[in-house]
Order: sequence, then C-alpha cells, then structure tokens
Amino acid sequence: MSINWSPDKYAAALHFAASKHQAQKFPGTDLPYLLHISLVVGEITAVLPSLHDAHGDRAVQCAILHDILEDTSVTYVELADRFGYDVADGVQALTKNAALPKEDRMTDCLERIRKQPREVWMVKLADRIVNLRPPPDFWSTEKRRAYREEALEIHRALSPGCPEFAKRLEEKIRAYEQYLA
Repeated sequence: MSINWSPDKYAAALHFAASKHQAQKFPGTDLPYLLHISLVVGEITAVLPSLHDAHGDRAVQCAILHDILEDTSVTYVELADRFGYDVADGVQALTKNAALPKEDRMTDCLERIRKQPREVWMVKLADRIVNLRPPPDFWSTEKRRAYREEALEIHRALSPGCPEFAKRLEEKIRAYEQYLA
C-alpha cells in the first residue's frame, strides 16, 4: 500500500501548526492542542489509502491547519504564501466567519466548504468525528443537543464527499446520544 501524500509536506505543516498553536490546550485538559490536530489527521490518513483519486497533500495539510485562521494570528496571505492557495482556500472555507451571527456561522461555513474539493469536506467530517467525544461536564443538556444537531447538519451537507466518514460520523452521532439525557 502506498501513501498519496508527502511526509515532507506533512512535517512542514505540523511544525508550522505546532509553533502557532503552542500555547493552546486541548479543551478541558492540560494537553497541547496539537492532540486535537493529530486526531483529525489520524482520521484523514486512515482513509486516504482507500481513496486513490484523492489529493492527499491537500487533505493532510488542511487537516493539520484547519483551525489556524480561527484560533491564531496567522492570516490567509501568510498561509497561501507558505502552503499554496489550494490549502489556504480550504482552510479559509473551514474557518467560521466570526462577523456573522453565531447561529449563521456553521451554515455559511458548510456552504463555503461545499464549493471546495472533497478533501476539504473530509477534513470537516473528520473534525466533527473527533469532536464527538464526551462533552465537558459544564455543558448544559441544551448545548449538548445543539452540538448534536450541528453534527447532523454537517453530516447532511458533507456526507457525499466521503462515504467512509459519513458512516463513521453517523455512528459517532448515535453514540453521542448517551450525553443528551
């Protein structure tokens, strides 16, 4: 089995992300935020070998960098200069627009993702798969229900982009229901 992504591009993106996210913590823990990024990349790299027509470098780099515009001072131009416009465009699509009302951000984000190649769709699916872990204790039942509804919205919008992730997300959503009582 051969890989369809470059370990050198992976390493460059991971090093960049680690330097920019270095002070951030994995939500609810003292672990570095790089753990979240690694889990998303793990989802992506697990499915890539079965997708011979996928652009692996785009998928892997967008997975590593998916939160960098939203959570750091990195700009779109800086990202494009360093990783190319295809990666920067994908990451920008994955970034929620903070200028919009909160209730409109995910719908807008999903519309922008749907205009991107399917590798970007895969990153959003993988991100939500990873995030459907036990919610923080301080989340209300209402917030947990809203998070599940948002996961269903992501599934509806992006499942055609990667049936493997669509099935996995569906399973995670079903398992997440235990936190709604």
